[in-house]
Amino acid sequence: MSATPTLETRDLTIRFGGHIAVNAVSCAFQPGTLTAIVGPNGAGKTTYFNLISGQLRATSGQVLLRGADVTGLTASARTKQGMGRAFQLTNLFPNLTVMENVRLAVQSRAGAGLQLLQLWSHRRDLIEKADGLLDSVRLLDKRDATAGALPHGDQRKLEVALLLALEPDIFMFDEPTAGMSVDEVPTILDLIHSIKARGDKTVLLVEHKMDVVRSLADRIIVLHNGQLVADGEPAAVIASPVVQQAYLGLPADGSAAA
Repeated sequence: MSATPTLETRDLTIRFGGHIAVNAVSCAFQPGTLTAIVGPNGAGKTTYFNLISGQLRATSGQVLLRGADVTGLTASARTKQGMGRAFQLTNLFPNLTVMENVRLAVQSRAGAGLQLLQLWSHRRDLIEKADGLLDSVRLLDKRDATAGALPHGDQRKLEVALLLALEPDIFMFDEPTAGMSVDEVPTILDLIHSIKARGDKTVLLVEHKMDVVRSLADRIIVLHNGQLVADGEPAAVIASPVVQQAYLGLPADGSAAA
């Protein structure tokens, strides 16, 4: 295991008026591991993600990327340094086609600029890469559809394709299967599993579905009222009294609720 984590938060905190949404969370994430972040609604999971990726500015504490303090950097600057984020709500260019959405991400990653026509038409390698990404999320047959007209599940798949196009070192998925049909879920889970299997990427996953967590996670951290209350291997964390009570709604002794 690497001595320096790919990603680390130290006493990361954010206050909204008198409310502390994330309270002094310290956690380190290594390459080759998938960490699931779970907790009840309002626990601070998505807010913690927003602090890590730069959508929110911390009140105090630090975010470190490969040991370097990036707390003061914008979200776009963090993305350029290898941090990739898929949102709980889709974050697409709704008036562009599915292919145009992916091609912009591919061009950006290739350092080819964002020319919409001339450059793209002469870069067969970029076209093939975009088509390959769309095929991986089962959207190649919808490449010419307008992104905003896609069903919600297909929009989620397109967002994952955009994230894959950026080739980040850190993949952050916020409820990636939300709004998907049962038939669509395996495509996304297989992609996340393949990213993890590469062994050189750090994957963070916010997910409510415990069957998904069990199938993918090497580690679970639990947030409750903005605080880190459990951290460890999935079986041990799920069985711990604090999780049984705070997350699963069971009595602290683990017995079934009356």
